[in-house]
Amino acid sequence: MATPVTPHPLADLTSMRVGGTPAEIYAAKTRDDLIEHTLNVWRSGDDWLLLGGGTNMVVADNVENLRVIKVENMGIEPVRNKDETRVVVRVQAGENWDDFVAHTVKAGLAGIEAMSGIPGTVGASPVQNIGAYGQELSDSMVRLEFVDYETHEIAILEAKDLQFGYRDSAIKRGRPGVITWVEFELQKLDGLSRPLYSTQIAADLGVAMGAQVSLEAVRASVLKLRARKGMVIDENDPDSVSCGSFFTNPIVSDRVARGLPDDAPKYESEEDDGLTVKLSAAWLIENAGIEKGFRIAGSRAAISSKHTLAIVNTGGATATEILQLAEYVQVRVSNKFGINLVPEPNLIGFI
Repeated sequence: MATPVTPHPLADLTSMRVGGTPAEIYAAKTRDDLIEHTLNVWRSGDDWLLLGGGTNMVVADNVENLRVIKVENMGIEPVRNKDETRVVVRVQAGENWDDFVAHTVKAGLAGIEAMSGIPGTVGASPVQNIGAYGQELSDSMVRLEFVDYETHEIAILEAKDLQFGYRDSAIKRGRPGVITWVEFELQKLDGLSRPLYSTQIAADLGVAMGAQVSLEAVRASVLKLRARKGMVIDENDPDSVSCGSFFTNPIVSDRVARGLPDDAPKYESEEDDGLTVKLSAAWLIENAGIEKGFRIAGSRAAISSKHTLAIVNTGGATATEILQLAEYVQVRVSNKFGINLVPEPNLIGFI
């Protein structure tokens, strides 16, 4: 059954290191425990929070009525072979995402190698449709087990049911619930990666776009690139005291994109309809006059010294200070370019 944990500040359990003390914390060690305890909390009508790695959230300073369910069910197992080169792997929700990526690389399975270093748990990954360097979770996810908050029913959701978008899913858009396990279809390519769709990895490895290189080389390259931006959790790197990218790259109409300066990075959007363009949030922030390391006077929240897309806790910052800086960035970008930046992390306990 779920294991009670003495309540303590959620700042101790989140990568941003902010968040007050909840009413209680329970650690669910197995799938069955996770389902049973979650349903009990839901039936109580109390405010609740699912907590995995605590890496994609900013928790408010006052959450004294919140009941926290910490997802800690573990396990990785192949469940079936689709053919000689494709295998389906089931991963329990509490597994650390990067540990899972390392496991697949060691096993010679391609499909998620470019998503190395992304913090958080496997169970949280479909909600956000995580992605990096030319790969997204939706490229390889097959299905998952989901406990629906509204009906309390347990269902198997196929990838198409999730209606994935750029850092988005049907769950994120308003279908709350609990993911217990996730299945991925990965490939056996004789130790090689899938074709590279990242100019940054290709340049770092000195190969052409679309090339296939060893899985180990891709993982090493990605971890190096992320570390340069402070996007790998490292106790020795103060710029990693964050929740990663704080804003998503905005997708705008082609007309809006054409109104930006010529040097503004513009990418093909996931819609691929020729009418929308994805922009660089980091470029917008920098060109709105906000530099790396910027902070509001007297605040302990700052823009990362390595990457303007991250907000960091320089030591003792409150959740309020983090949100104040985020709102300041949004206002500056909106005033300069007329574009609204949308926060990527979940904001918990804010009115």
